[in-house]
Amino acid sequence: MGGRSGGPGGGLVGDRAGGAARRRSGGPAGGFMDGRVGGASRRSAGPSGEPAGASAGGAAAGVLGGLISRVTGGAKGGAGGKARTKADLVTDITASLVVFLVALPLCIGVAVASGVPAELGIISGVIGGLVVGAARGSTLQVSGPAAGLAALVAETVAEVGVAMLGVIVLFAGILQIILGLVRLGRMFQAISVAVVQGMLAGIGVPLMFSQAYPMADAKAPGTAIENMAGIPGLLAGILTDPQAMIATLLGVVTIVLSFVWKKVPGPAGKVPAALVAVGIGIVVAALPGVDVKTLQVGNLLASVSVPGPEQFAGLADGAIITAILTFTVIASAESLFTAAAVDRMHSGPRTRYNTELIAQGAGNTVAGLLGALPITAVVARSSANVQAGAKTRLSRTLHGLWLLAFALLLPQVLALIPISVLAGVLVHSGWKLFGPAEFPKMWRQDKGEFAVMTLTTLVIVVTALLEGVLIGLAAGIVLAALRMSQTAIRQHVEDDTAKVVMAGNATFLRLPKVIEALEAAAAAGKPRIRLDLTGVTHLDHACRNQVEEFTAQQRGLGLRVELLMPGEPKQAGGRAAAPGGEAPTPLPKRPVTAMAEKSWGEAVAEPSPWPTADAEWFYLDTRPLPDDQRSSPVG
Repeated sequence: MGGRSGGPGGGLVGDRAGGAARRRSGGPAGGFMDGRVGGASRRSAGPSGEPAGASAGGAAAGVLGGLISRVTGGAKGGAGGKARTKADLVTDITASLVVFLVALPLCIGVAVASGVPAELGIISGVIGGLVVGAARGSTLQVSGPAAGLAALVAETVAEVGVAMLGVIVLFAGILQIILGLVRLGRMFQAISVAVVQGMLAGIGVPLMFSQAYPMADAKAPGTAIENMAGIPGLLAGILTDPQAMIATLLGVVTIVLSFVWKKVPGPAGKVPAALVAVGIGIVVAALPGVDVKTLQVGNLLASVSVPGPEQFAGLADGAIITAILTFTVIASAESLFTAAAVDRMHSGPRTRYNTELIAQGAGNTVAGLLGALPITAVVARSSANVQAGAKTRLSRTLHGLWLLAFALLLPQVLALIPISVLAGVLVHSGWKLFGPAEFPKMWRQDKGEFAVMTLTTLVIVVTALLEGVLIGLAAGIVLAALRMSQTAIRQHVEDDTAKVVMAGNATFLRLPKVIEALEAAAAAGKPRIRLDLTGVTHLDHACRNQVEEFTAQQRGLGLRVELLMPGEPKQAGGRAAAPGGEAPTPLPKRPVTAMAEKSWGEAVAEPSPWPTADAEWFYLDTRPLPDDQRSSPVG
């Protein structure tokens, strides 16, 4: 975005947002001048080499201006560029506040659903803004702790403890950086849509059932199947406990608001539904006689837990390695799938997938070092960012700054939020991940893909996320292989010849059908067998080997077998070039023209009876002339 031109002293002049920044403009004395947006911090070296500095307040403004300039990517010079930059700056700041209001309850709710302190969710949200948000991979996509990973994190924490979570997230981030550096970011786009939707549904269903318990101020039994089986007992407990009923009603109101609030007309409809629900929950929880569980919030900085030698020693455990790989695959896939969805929401710069994957890895690396939750791109925050009119990365970066400021300055406000409200927010998120309307839609579009989608969902619910995704991928590959291996086989008897004609893709998946056709030709009892495979576009090793073995076997029995393999020519009438499977007589090769040497050593080609590269060719039209042209003289 920034224009660049050579300065008088051969230096570089760069235009930045606000039109005031000049970088490394070499003067006659070889010094430099560094300006920032805000214009207050300028240093220049004169002929004597002594620096001249601005005031401390001006320096701070210069640093902030430099951050804004870097995040916004600069702007073209001129009054029009300045006006656009100023308008975009105001819009981005407004959008960042909207994203902050959406992200705050989600960060806390995801942390609670993951079985970790709420502070860790806020720390991950801050990292998603300040680290991932400042990177250049995507412009409007917003990252932070995601509901899609809540069940996986909760399961991992229950198995290995919160202390090991940092190591898992750290090495998952390192793997993401490596994948981005070797340019495998777009590899995730090759995954079947049915597997992706099945994965999201498989994440959403357990999330809904697990959050039904904290929505009633109760504790979930454990696995997804156990949570589903315990719902009748949960309902019975709610009916007998007035406080549990109040908490449940708060959660239900939150879910209803999440579905209908966006339809509210006027400016009120632009306020995030989750924030409205949190406000209602705080008011109800403060009423006399109401005793619902509220969020327990501690010191944000005290919650940071840097992994130590004991945690790193856990890398020798196979379960930890499996968790790292699972986090890497799921977090990367969710982030890049979200990037594709967000790109369809706006007409701005497209996501650079490898760069975005590196940015996500950098965020998870920092989150792991601080012992926080894993980070992915989040659709809810990203769509709020786009709808708020954001233009640059500044909006998603500043939302992390607002999260940090709120957690440090107003932590007591967080302690007023009922847990049931946050659970209701996540139940709504689980429903959106489940996407029940996608199943009949997939059934109408493609029943095979519907089977893959349903299988992926069921396996994830019954077993675990990684197993479900792997089985879904395997099912998708098998389905694609079956569809690609469409072989048309036609067999019939003509005179003294049993003929078998194949077309399409002949792979090992169709080997039983190929063997059946060959055996039928041999059983016809004719002295000649003709196998025509010239219409086969792909013949894998298994089918080729079977055909060649059958041919050799029948010839050993005294039968004449004509075998036409893919790519071999036919003679007129479809007959083989030579009977009995013998190779056809090759066409005469074009002779190499002899060269003659001129007296001065220059090579000259002797005349050749064959057409040369510069020969003129004429097309003879053998069609009869129209009646009105037959009597017309030529020339």
